[in-house]
Amino acid sequence: MARTYFSCKVSFEKLLENGNQKRVTEEYLVDSLSFTEAEAKITEEIRPFITGEFTVTDIKRIRLSELFFNENGDRFYKIKVYFITLDEKSGAEKKTAATMLAQASNLKEAIAVLEEGMKGTMADYTIASVSETMIMDVFPFNADVNKRVVDIDKKEIEKSLSDTSKSIEDKMRECKDIITRDPKEGDGDLITRTQSFIRQKAGHDKSKFKEAAIEIALLQKSPASQVWFMGCGQLLIEELEV
Repeated sequence: MARTYFSCKVSFEKLLENGNQKRVTEEYLVDSLSFTEAEAKITEEIRPFITGEFTVTDIKRIRLSELFFNENGDRFYKIKVYFITLDEKSGAEKKTAATMLAQASNLKEAIAVLEEGMKGTMADYTIASVSETMIMDVFPFNADVNKRVVDIDKKEIEKSLSDTSKSIEDKMRECKDIITRDPKEGDGDLITRTQSFIRQKAGHDKSKFKEAAIEIALLQKSPASQVWFMGCGQLLIEELEV
């Protein structure tokens, strides 16, 4: 299912190699819930890297089905994909368009990054077009979670996630206890954003919230981030039970 991102254009005076300054406009992609949050987020992320004043000149909403990162890539490529299905009644072939973004060094690598990211998908698809974008960088929501969870006790995380005798429900309840035990400033907003992320993943189907939270958690490289997503998922489930 496509998710909403925000394209933010930032205008500032850039120092060129010849020593002259030139006003440039650069595009960035932000994973946020609203225009207001996107503006605040891009301002926070860009400020350390720009000397002097800068202006966020444009923010627009865009939809992406997938975003594939590649630490070796220095550009972002927009890829249009058609998923191919057969109509059960008529037997006719049906194509559904989806837009994806891949980080790569060149067009060929962008296709390889997408194909690697799509491994395991059950649907047939074809690549319709690949084009280089002007996007300089992408600031994913997961980065905010990673900043928040750095001080969660590692021993507690290992104890919660590695105990094979516990059910997944018990583990989610433990994760909830871990992330709420020592609340930090801004936790409320971050939990709300995380839960919105889980809702989107579940297609807003309440019966799939647990499954979505677990699926997202398993994609995280950091065990602490896994705890965060599972804990927020449990909070969401408990809110529905009240």
